[in-house]
Amino acid sequence: MNARRRPRRLLACAGGIAVTAALASGCGGGGRAGHSVDPAVSQVTYRDGQVSFRHPAAWTAYPFRWAGELHFRPSVYLSTQPVHDPCRTRGKTTACGFPVRRLRPGGVLVVWQVLGIPATTLGAGTRVRIGGHPASRVSTRGGSCRAIGADRTIDVLIETRPPPSNFTQVTACLRGPHLAQNERRLEALLASTRFLSQ
Repeated sequence: MNARRRPRRLLACAGGIAVTAALASGCGGGGRAGHSVDPAVSQVTYRDGQVSFRHPAAWTAYPFRWAGELHFRPSVYLSTQPVHDPCRTRGKTTACGFPVRRLRPGGVLVVWQVLGIPATTLGAGTRVRIGGHPASRVSTRGGSCRAIGADRTIDVLIETRPPPSNFTQVTACLRGPHLAQNERRLEALLASTRFLSQ
C-alpha cells in the first residue's frame, strides 16, 4: 500500500489511484438481510468524532496517529492481533502499507480511512447502504489483502458527502478458517455503523 500507488482498489474507486475496503446495507447499516450480532460473541462500541460502530471485543481498535500529509487518512484499524505503524517517510515521499505483516490463522484486519482526493463515482461493486449512505461493496478471493496472507478482501467505498468530496473506505482482510463467521461479524459491524459528523 504505497502512498503513491496505494492499496489496490481504494484510490482506483476514488479517482484512479488504489486502496481497499468492506461491506454494508439497510437504512443505516450492513449489506445483507438476516445478519445479526452473534449473541455468543461479546461486543464493544467504537466511537470517535466521525463514526461509531459495534464490533467483537476480540477485534481490538487501534486509532491511527500520523502528523504528516497524506491524500488518504486512516482513522482506525481493527485487528485480532497487534498492529504496527504502517507508514514510512523518506525525504518527501511517504509510503504506507498494511499495519500487520502477516495475518494469523482466523485473523481479521479492518482498515477505516477517509479519502481526501475527489471522487465522482462509487465505482464497480454491489450497491449497498451504510449508516444511511450510498456505498459499493466488492469481495474478492485473495485480493490486495493476499499480501498479508488473507484469503479474502472485502472493500466498501462509502459516499459520506456528496461528490466531489471525501469518501470513506473500509477494507477487511480475512484469513481462514472461519471466513464465513468473520464475514457475518463484519456485516453486523457495518450494519451498526453511524456517521456522527453528517
